[in-house]
Amino acid sequence: MQKKYTLQKSPFIVPTTDGKLIEEHFGLACDANSEISIAHMIAPSGWSEPFQIPEFDEYTYIIKGKKQINIDGEIVILEAGQSIKILKNTKVKYSNPFKQVCEYLAICLPAFSPTKVHRDEA
Repeated sequence: MQKKYTLQKSPFIVPTTDGKLIEEHFGLACDANSEISIAHMIAPSGWSEPFQIPEFDEYTYIIKGKKQINIDGEIVILEAGQSIKILKNTKVKYSNPFKQVCEYLAICLPAFSPTKVHRDEA
């Protein structure tokens, strides 16, 4: 009989160079799932990514701290207990300019892919 669930005990740790911890529980890097990615993230104080225009919807839920999001020029501060959905093909920049770490969950539909995030090179 085939199992009707998948228990994730060992998420894939995505290598980073910016001090951010990314633990992918489901997604392309972890289990080759192209439909959805679910990742637990910890962004250090001062962390920032370049602008991007991803080909996926991204949902973010803040567990601890705050995260700043620039959405087409509008600044949104997301705090613990809050969540947001950002539609695909939206110009967005994620950062943590605050003096505390930000712990959050990110869910991407379809799954996150480096080839579909389209980050600015600058």
